[in-house]
Amino acid sequence: MSRDYLVIGIIGTVLGALLAEASAGWRRRRRGRLAAHRAAQGRKAELLESRRRDFCAAQSVSYANSDPLLVIEGRGAMLYDESGRGFLDTRNNVAHIGHCHPAVAQAVAAQVGVLNTNMRYLHPTVCELARRLLSTFPPPLRDGVVFFVNSGSEANDLALRLARAANAKRADRTIVVEHAYHGHTIAALGISPYKFEHASFGGRGQPDWVTQCPAPDTYRGLHRGPDAGARYAEYVEAACAAAGERGVCAFVIESGMSVAGVLLPPHGYLERCYAAVRSIGGVCIADEVQTGFGRLGSHWWAFEQQYVVPDIVTVGKPFGNGMPLAAVVATRAISDAFAAGPEYFNTFGGNPVCAAAGLAVLDVVERKGLRDNAVVVGAALMRALASLAQHKAGRLIGDVRGAGLFVGVEFVRDRASREPATAETSLLCSRLKDRHRILTSIDGPHNNVMVIKPPLCFTARQVRTLVYAMRRELAALASADLTSVSHTPT
Repeated sequence: MSRDYLVIGIIGTVLGALLAEASAGWRRRRRGRLAAHRAAQGRKAELLESRRRDFCAAQSVSYANSDPLLVIEGRGAMLYDESGRGFLDTRNNVAHIGHCHPAVAQAVAAQVGVLNTNMRYLHPTVCELARRLLSTFPPPLRDGVVFFVNSGSEANDLALRLARAANAKRADRTIVVEHAYHGHTIAALGISPYKFEHASFGGRGQPDWVTQCPAPDTYRGLHRGPDAGARYAEYVEAACAAAGERGVCAFVIESGMSVAGVLLPPHGYLERCYAAVRSIGGVCIADEVQTGFGRLGSHWWAFEQQYVVPDIVTVGKPFGNGMPLAAVVATRAISDAFAAGPEYFNTFGGNPVCAAAGLAVLDVVERKGLRDNAVVVGAALMRALASLAQHKAGRLIGDVRGAGLFVGVEFVRDRASREPATAETSLLCSRLKDRHRILTSIDGPHNNVMVIKPPLCFTARQVRTLVYAMRRELAALASADLTSVSHTPT
């Protein structure tokens, strides 16, 4: 009996020590948060002036036309300003599993205190991450290879290099779709009509090796019926036919187009496009920077909804939950062709610290069932928005579309003509921030689509908070003066 009491005493002592350490850690973190808030108070005007003075004007500040946010802290789907006010974040897919998730913070802190070095050395975390990432893909990508990089732009730039290396005819013709965005390197800009059609390029932004096809928009585009997938694919098939003897190098498309206003390819579109491109020696690249890692819920990757498998996939923003981690996944055949060329070396792509963050993200997505959460909460969001569209207050809602926690709400002044409600969307976005502390995003060619892509920990309660606020502000827009409304940068 005395031995049992001894064991119980030891266990009690250990548990007490663990609880004391946890409590001390919580107090340290709280003191750190309070210190950060105190240090920032009263500095918003100073920091805004610093941004205007020391940064290029091309680097926009969110809500610069009203009252920019000074953000100090984040937790889950919430951001906090210098005064401690919480803002519901419906737009930040970078924090894929939630802002400052403790699993990521702890993994990064543990690894950075031991080693952070380049990719020329062996490291178990990096190798484990590669295997874990590949395991989320269908074959033959599951049996392919990984290139770790630092950003989605780098990933898409490298994807083009891989495609060209694998082309037996040395073709460089690349097919893209309207309003696409793939990054900010020279090569990535060249396949991004969203950028290269900017007025500053004077009509000369599109490279001569790029062919642009209509985006598969079934709400505002040329084809809106049940045959839209086949009809839009005909443009890609025509581009392949017009490519000549050298053929096409690659067809690049976002599996879910975000800046285009949340466009998911219609049924059958990718299947026909992929067949046409491959028939003349090209490869198919899926940009999953916005939609990957289970955002749509039903699958790890949005392209899987179309029952196709690309030759190359690029991933970015969500992989490190805010840490600079991205990747390219390619078939082994493409990798072998690329390996015949010069060495590829990316100094800190997939470094041990970022790799630790990536493993933590994959662990949390699986352990916490965040893909299932995206399905359930996303469906609740879509139902609530569709219901709002039937209400008098929702008369400006022209379309609700998307899947999982990748949702777009297109606002129009008239549902028959589909005239974009651009000013109304901008004012709505500002009022949601100012009156309800809800952060939203505006995209689409006409800046009239609210893009909802929150962290995957978003809850049904937060859905209700968002839709209730939208209902109130949409009703108020009926009597709003729009003459002085300016675009709200988000």
